[in-house]
Amino acid sequence: MHSLSLFTLQSGFFILLALSLLSAFIFLHPKVPLNYVRTHIGIIAMPPLMAITVLIYKSGSVIVGPWRMDSLSWLLAAFVLTVGLIVQRFSVRYLLGDQSYRKYFALLTLITVANSLAWFSDDLRLLLIFWGMTLLGLTVLIGLRKEWQVARNAARMSGQQFAISWFILVVAGVWIAQTTGHWQLSLALDAVRIEQLDAWEKTCINLLIIMAVVIPAAQWPFQRWLIDSVVAPTPISAVMHAGIVNGGGMILSRFAPLLNGDPAQIVLLILASFSVLIGTGMMLVQVDYKRQLVGSTIAQMAFMLIQCALGAYWAAIIHAVLHGLFKATLFLQAGSAIHQNRSISSSTQQPSILWSVTGGALGLFVGACFWFTSQGETYQFISAVIIGWSVFYAWKQLVASGYGRIGRVVGFSFILVIGVVFVLIHSAFVHLLHEMIQTEGQPPMFMAILLLGLLLAGSVIGAWAIRHRTSKIYAFIFLWLVKWSEPRCESIDSHPKYLTKLHFKGGIHDEYHIS
Repeated sequence: MHSLSLFTLQSGFFILLALSLLSAFIFLHPKVPLNYVRTHIGIIAMPPLMAITVLIYKSGSVIVGPWRMDSLSWLLAAFVLTVGLIVQRFSVRYLLGDQSYRKYFALLTLITVANSLAWFSDDLRLLLIFWGMTLLGLTVLIGLRKEWQVARNAARMSGQQFAISWFILVVAGVWIAQTTGHWQLSLALDAVRIEQLDAWEKTCINLLIIMAVVIPAAQWPFQRWLIDSVVAPTPISAVMHAGIVNGGGMILSRFAPLLNGDPAQIVLLILASFSVLIGTGMMLVQVDYKRQLVGSTIAQMAFMLIQCALGAYWAAIIHAVLHGLFKATLFLQAGSAIHQNRSISSSTQQPSILWSVTGGALGLFVGACFWFTSQGETYQFISAVIIGWSVFYAWKQLVASGYGRIGRVVGFSFILVIGVVFVLIHSAFVHLLHEMIQTEGQPPMFMAILLLGLLLAGSVIGAWAIRHRTSKIYAFIFLWLVKWSEPRCESIDSHPKYLTKLHFKGGIHDEYHIS
């Protein structure tokens, strides 16, 4: 009975996805009133609810034809569809009055449905098709304002890089299928078949996959498309985080058996480590709020790829999901950023030295406890360092810099609550994913030491440059970061001329009224 009900839920989920697409196409018809958008939002709200329901009650992995239904698939589908639902609900009034109002909802629905189906695909050909549809849909969304030359230029730039990325992934997929004799991922990535691959062949395939994922992840030097894309409406920037920009970690997780223990992990680690420093620097030198978020995204996606390079794919998935929800929220509230910044007080209090030392000791203790109670994996060492540093930084900001005893008590209570929430969320995700992602073949410890060395070197250089702002090195680093964080000239328009043309034409006439 349980199997029958589970099968019914799974079948119902795919039916609801089909209904969501049908609803989007119905809304495209000009004779359908704009009020129908409310009904459309109600329809697309059902698939993520169904995915969450199956995720809660489902256990194990089931392969049905070309589909693989496991906890990872349902989690990613729930995440993608939930972010898509939130963005579309936000867009009901935000995009009202736009000439392409109907097309936005249709494309947003198509992108989220195709993206969620990509993570269910056990057939490599279906994964390539649905991932390609996702990238194509995003390209069209970026350039949907065809009357604006800047938007068309940004779409062309993004489309070119997406096409290169997708073609590289196709080459890797065909190579895997031809070598293993299977298009089905669960068979092609079987441990026995992977062991039969030549070492050079395995490394070449992994390098192709890495190149295919760093482009949509906006890693240096491919970050320009994400910077140019800020000309798109803010909800489009938010939906990019629904399994698109952070899709790299999800793809690498699916190809984990192939990547584990391969020298290509070192290449990914070095590239991502450099992108962390570049993305952080871009965020610090930019004054535009959306471009600050872009710089933050580049750095966060680099951390996600570092997690994959260290074999912690489950951690990369957790990072992708939580970062996607958090960053989508920041983009949707971008319009209120000015008011929030005005309310921030410029007064600060110097942290107490005694309380700072106490925080350092606490951070060291927590990090050491985490390391000694873990299984000794490479990534756990990095996690111990990050957790220890996070505890120290949070203590310094919330306790050591607190105003009086009350302020320190509130700060300590806040740290304690956040710690408990972190443990609960972390445990829930690990319980869902630890059996779904293969993590055999842990990288050697020297990779963790190399990572810490690269990040510490970047931090030391940055700290020195800040203390010597009159030096030529500081000017060089600052201007270099500004150069790489600025969009291309053809993606900048001091005044959108198409708005002037619309004004002289008397505006846009349509039944723009939603009760």
